Amino acid sequence: MEIVGRTDKVDLPLLGLENIDVKIDTGADSCSIHCHNIVISDDKKRVIFNLLDPEHQEYNDREYKVDILRITSVKSSNGESQDRIFISSEIVVFGKSYNAEISLADRSSMKFPMLLGRRFLKDRFLVDVSKKNLSYKRKIGATK
Repeated sequence: MEIVGRTDKVDLPLLGLENIDVKIDTGADSCSIHCHNIVISDDKKRVIFNLLDPEHQEYNDREYKVDILRITSVKSSNGESQDRIFISSEIVVFGKSYNAEISLADRSSMKFPMLLGRRFLKDRFLVDVSKKNLSYKRKIGATK
């Protein structure tokens, strides 16, 4: 089992994103990513959205059209419940690809555009909160 730190950088190849800053959040049940301009199709089977904010270095102004996995009520860190759209994507950590369910959320006021939650971490990773960016450091060949 790999050890992850409290933060890292991951790739989301199906969404065309590399080195996205993530917070490892064992308090969060699921993964989530920052997006805006969320529009659900009339038949509620697809969602259209933009990822990240224009200020983010990986922002590409691309409009994504993705199948909706499910819409579920999620309780946020401030205790409020809201309906969230979940999509399926792959996340690359330590050079290995994992399928993940990711909720689309407005994280504009948060430091990290993406969270990796318990469901993604379970049975795959141990968390050492004294470490940071372990997967990314391995990816770029850093020894520290």
